[in-house]
Amino acid sequence: MDPMTERPERRPYRRAGEEKRREDLIAAAMELVSEGGPEAATVRAIAARAGVTAGLIRHYFSSKEDLTNAAYRQVMDQMTAHALRAIETIPAADPVARLAAFIAANFRPPVMTPVSVGVWAGYMHLGRSDPSLHETHEATYLGYRDRLQELIAALPRPADPARDRREAIACNALIDGLWIEGGSLPDSFAEGEVLRIALDGIAAILGITFPASAYHSDQRKTG
Repeated sequence: MDPMTERPERRPYRRAGEEKRREDLIAAAMELVSEGGPEAATVRAIAARAGVTAGLIRHYFSSKEDLTNAAYRQVMDQMTAHALRAIETIPAADPVARLAAFIAANFRPPVMTPVSVGVWAGYMHLGRSDPSLHETHEATYLGYRDRLQELIAALPRPADPARDRREAIACNALIDGLWIEGGSLPDSFAEGEVLRIALDGIAAILGITFPASAYHSDQRKTG
């Protein structure tokens, strides 16, 4: 056989390539759910959006439910991961600034986007009948709220774990509501308006004052 016409040798298995393909499938599922709800994220549609065969999905996920659960978890985990990344360079000696940065990270991409809110909304109601989704929602909600409570507990005031828990629940609810509104109706708010409302509301709940710099829309971005 002419060496010029021989097929090239198959490249060795590379985990990085496998992980990228899995991420592409999750991203495709997220986009479809955001655009048309959970019913739009069929195996065929996900495969077409990701540019793979429907059968290949089984190589990465045991079922369609496994894939959609992964997409939902990614949206929820994303909020916590980016919020935590935003405080990495802020010293523990400035707990107010750390809390402000954590809050602000929730109100800019890639956390607050129509796709993220659409996926959350698409799967939220399914958790009532899907134990796996319910478990994912509970775990990710508590994971985020626990991090928020830790930041609240670090504020310079007398220790009170019960108060900190109540305030974390209240602040989390405020963040969630504004995140939904800002992400689903991005053109209905002025630049930085949702963040300002969040900071003002949380400052009132906690009885603190955030520095003026916390309200700047050009704060260091994460991602």
